[in-house]
Amino acid sequence: MQNSKIALYPGTFDPITNGHFDIIERALGLFDEVIIAVAISQDKKPMFALEERIFMAEESVKNLKNIRVIGFDNLTVELAKTHNAGILIRGLRAVSDFEYELQLGYLNNSLDDSIETVYLMPKLQHAFISSSIVRNLLKFHGKTEHLLPKEVQKIIRGMTSCTLQ
Repeated sequence: MQNSKIALYPGTFDPITNGHFDIIERALGLFDEVIIAVAISQDKKPMFALEERIFMAEESVKNLKNIRVIGFDNLTVELAKTHNAGILIRGLRAVSDFEYELQLGYLNNSLDDSIETVYLMPKLQHAFISSSIVRNLLKFHGKTEHLLPKEVQKIIRGMTSCTLQ
């Protein structure tokens, strides 16, 4: 039987942003444990390797309790079952996210109706942040300090510029 107090927060996290971190902190206030599930997501052609994205996520949440970071390359509902997670966390920034996230939530429910999807909105100051915006700024060496957890900013700035092209 699944424990509905364990929540799975799946995504590409390429890279993890302050918006993601905001969702994670608030999810920890609602659930006993939150699992950040970093997708391999080859279709999206991520800027950062899976191991780098996992490391950035781990570093950004290292001071939080009851949180784990894992990588995955299977159906989200199967991953949730494997980790006894009865809740999927999804973030909503704008109306444009809603249609896609609603479809995804219905799809996941059609695959396993025992798993619920909970949608959380980031605080207003983080509502415009997306990983794709951050990646574009990084390509042009733009300012990202206000968009990323400080640990992630440090990791990215420590990478060679050829990694970010």
